[in-house]
Amino acid sequence: MIIPCIDLMGGKVVQLVRGRDKALEGGSPEEMLRLFSEFPVIQVIDLDQALGRGSNLEIVQRVAGQARTWVGGGVRTVDDARRLARSGAERVIVGTAAIGPDGPDTRFLERLRGAVGRDNVTVALDSMNGRIVVKGWRESTSLTAEEVIARFEPHCGAFLCTYVDNEGTMQGTDLAWYRRLRAATSREITAAGGIASLEEVGELLETGVHVALGMAVYTGRLDLADLAELHRRRPS
Repeated sequence: MIIPCIDLMGGKVVQLVRGRDKALEGGSPEEMLRLFSEFPVIQVIDLDQALGRGSNLEIVQRVAGQARTWVGGGVRTVDDARRLARSGAERVIVGTAAIGPDGPDTRFLERLRGAVGRDNVTVALDSMNGRIVVKGWRESTSLTAEEVIARFEPHCGAFLCTYVDNEGTMQGTDLAWYRRLRAATSREITAAGGIASLEEVGELLETGVHVALGMAVYTGRLDLADLAELHRRRPS
């Protein structure tokens, strides 16, 4: 599945490079929903919430009520997740709160699973320089996604794995990494970070992972009509 992204900062739709530098602003959330209407799922990330410097909850809830959405960014408590689910989010994405020093924070994840259902939880194993990063990608752990992904399986229905090294750069992603991750878990995986060509999108879909797209779509590097056609031909 091809999944366009709506990232929110300061009440606006934005795209960042490696989660740090704002590169551009998009249209309003409603405009982006119209542009992305041919795709079955939209990924929505509250960047301010992830960075601990505000919230775009009202916009997130509005978008979640209008489209099929997978929503994350700064989901630190079970109440946060429950609130998003009640707003209409199909899946809630958790990263920092789900990851302890040695792997899954099982206490948090068990409570989360009880609150929203295992299949509605996506764990973000976003990685930079080979290590999982947390707290808005500002802090590196000693963990690698390949080593721990299987240990999260009892607690979630899917994973979001962002190749942060190239996020927002349109320099390509690490296809070999996604192949290793695909071999390590039976759960769904969504790939993000640096993806910039139809060939890469096609290879990732063939590998058996979803593809989340941001910068390449917002800049026009990837054409939405071409992506929609590719999605129709290879929806999985």
